[in-house]
Amino acid sequence: MAQKAIISGITGQDGSYLAELLLSKGYEVYGLQRRASLPNTGRIDHLYGKKGFNMTYADLSDSSNLLRVIKKIEPDEFYNLGAQSHVGVSFDVPEFTVNTNALGPLRILETIRNLGMPIKYYQASSSEMFGKVLEIPQRETTPFNPQSPYGLSKVFAFHITKIYRTGYNIFASNGILFNHESPRRGINFVTRKVTIGLSRISLGLQKTLKLGNLDAKRDWGYSKDYVEAIWKILQHKEPDDFLIATGETHSVREWVEEVGKHLGMSITWKGKGLLEKGIDQKTGKTIIEIDPIHFRPNEVEFLQGDSSKAQKILNWKPKTTFSGLAKLMTEQDLVYVKREATEGHPVVTQQKFQV
Repeated sequence: MAQKAIISGITGQDGSYLAELLLSKGYEVYGLQRRASLPNTGRIDHLYGKKGFNMTYADLSDSSNLLRVIKKIEPDEFYNLGAQSHVGVSFDVPEFTVNTNALGPLRILETIRNLGMPIKYYQASSSEMFGKVLEIPQRETTPFNPQSPYGLSKVFAFHITKIYRTGYNIFASNGILFNHESPRRGINFVTRKVTIGLSRISLGLQKTLKLGNLDAKRDWGYSKDYVEAIWKILQHKEPDDFLIATGETHSVREWVEEVGKHLGMSITWKGKGLLEKGIDQKTGKTIIEIDPIHFRPNEVEFLQGDSSKAQKILNWKPKTTFSGLAKLMTEQDLVYVKREATEGHPVVTQQKFQV
């Protein structure tokens, strides 16, 4: 009999890649989708009709709904990827962020406990839990120091997962994933802002791209690589917590430069602070400007993960380089932007994704 897996957050970047991975392994996949007035299934539309793929409406804020769904499906594994996933937005909607990201996992774990089913549970934890870092690089043992409602909500979820693991003998594991991107990344995240914005500039559809903190440094990987680690975490013989990262750190500034290279741009920088500008050497035009609206109340300046535990125990390692990630994302967004130029309307804002 095929393994059954529930994926909350299946309409997101990681959820869609994980669904593909599990289907390729013969799973029956059940995706949880929040009811919305507008469709948000662009990342998984190509999966409808495939053998083993199922969708049902559910919400992490509704305990009774989760109880009915889990009891009916009787899954072997539950991958909780559902969240309000934007750090900046969490300052605007902190209560919603905590209700979904912190209490959502609690509701799932409590349902698993009450049903008494032998369900393996995966919690999507985040590098934002480390916040203003207390150790470099960050490891599974590094103390958390979150700097946003998002980061704090993920700390609660991390610890409640451990509490239910030790207190109720539930197979519950955390994956502390550092920043990971793909052509399916939401367009309000800085990596996609850059690939879309510079692609538009390269085709004359946009003059400048406005960004925030260029010096923020992140450990950026590829989502498709990281969902393999997610699956491996639940296949380990015992529940545990694993940090997933590349071990390399690059600034937003470096991301801009790398994307520019793949578009034939050579970007140099002039000025400091809010007056800093990025200039394309080939044209002499200013294409990057700083806008204070994109700064967060508390900024996380530096993240770098040590995934040696996952590499040793799970036999996992990242396959995609920083340059390779920039290349594949830029190439796809350039395709979208070329369509915009031809069709005369914004294509990427419709959230259509490379599959």
